[in-house]
Amino acid sequence: MPFLGEFSALATAALWATSSFLIASVAAKVGSVQANIGRMFVSLVFFLIAIYVFHLPLDLSAKQFTFLVLSALVGIVFGDTFLFKAFQQVGARVSMLIMSIAPAIAAILAYIFLGETLSWFGIFGILITLLGIAIVVLEKKSTGCDRFGRVTTSGLICAFFGALGQGGGVVLVKVAFLDGPINGIVAAGIRIAAALLLFVPLMVPLKQFHNPLPIVRQGKKIILFLVISSFFGTFLGVTLSQLAVAYAKVGIASTLIATSPVLMLPIARIVFKEDLSWKASGGAFLAVGGVAILFLV
Repeated sequence: MPFLGEFSALATAALWATSSFLIASVAAKVGSVQANIGRMFVSLVFFLIAIYVFHLPLDLSAKQFTFLVLSALVGIVFGDTFLFKAFQQVGARVSMLIMSIAPAIAAILAYIFLGETLSWFGIFGILITLLGIAIVVLEKKSTGCDRFGRVTTSGLICAFFGALGQGGGVVLVKVAFLDGPINGIVAAGIRIAAALLLFVPLMVPLKQFHNPLPIVRQGKKIILFLVISSFFGTFLGVTLSQLAVAYAKVGIASTLIATSPVLMLPIARIVFKEDLSWKASGGAFLAVGGVAILFLV
């Protein structure tokens, strides 16, 4: 199917944009780390059910399994740990601005280690899209996360390492898919399972993760938000992101996936009645133009 990877990447961005509002409500009650781990745990249940019901093949090579686990370690454990630290030190907007360079990092790593090349037209499309994303991120209204908004060198370094982890994780996933065909649900399930096994032991001594019962005690609404965001954002979203990386070039797939802040704008306007500035709208149109260029590459 033409543009399967590109369409999968955009679908991923749309799912992440939609589910982010739900998981934000959960995080506001129990904290971002607690919510993130809870979402991974619930999504893992969905992965196991899908693998069992549809009898999905688990015949991966040792190399594929190793690189999927490494991608979880680098992209989710390493990347998210530094991202959460950056949130605490420099705030959400600065962190997400620096995180927006992750696609560029992924493209560079893919060129160095996989020999993937992009035309100048493709590079131009990526730069235009990332510029649009950066404008949108900078224009987003301040949230409670931005109370730690003083820019520090250590905070910027943490945000950069978060972007490096995310970009590196994508490249490691690509290596696994290049070694042979893998079912997207199976690949995503392995990554989430590995991330849970590695992430929780790391967060406990850092006092970032405690008893999971606080989520249960928040009531049916928060639990429902967690389940819905786990299904659409993690189960479907991460699965589609694997297909995006498998069928599109790393730089293009990563850039399209990174458009989720742009796709959040119409949701914020329609559902939450937020006013959108001309700058945010202009950034969105710029990002859409960059996406159009990437489909012409």
